[in-house]
Amino acid sequence: MICMRNTEEEFKKKLTPEEYHILRERGTEPGFSGKYTNHKARGVYYCKACGNKLFESDTKFDAKSGWPSFFEVVHNAVELKPDNRFNEERTEVVCAKCGSHLGHLFDDGPEPTGKRYCINSLALDFKEH
Repeated sequence: MICMRNTEEEFKKKLTPEEYHILRERGTEPGFSGKYTNHKARGVYYCKACGNKLFESDTKFDAKSGWPSFFEVVHNAVELKPDNRFNEERTEVVCAKCGSHLGHLFDDGPEPTGKRYCINSLALDFKEH
């Protein structure tokens, strides 16, 4: 269930134009450009737009895809939606708290889930343990 606390104007004030484009306009940052692509610190990744806890660092893996990848999400932190843009059938990952676009889910991840949450660095904040 989405709990929209911010208006679009508030999101525009809080986020950089690039972050806004990714999170609120369903954009994608260029591959291998994000600061969390090769990030290895231990901690927690949060939604940049609302601070919702999304991923633990011990679920991050190197998918060599150009974007941060995780095999598991924090329980109930995201919603999955069909995304048929660009004549492709994909699964969009959005923040369950604010509805912001985070990235996409693929079924080519490692065990134990077999999932790959492919997430834009600009959609994330990180706090080290």
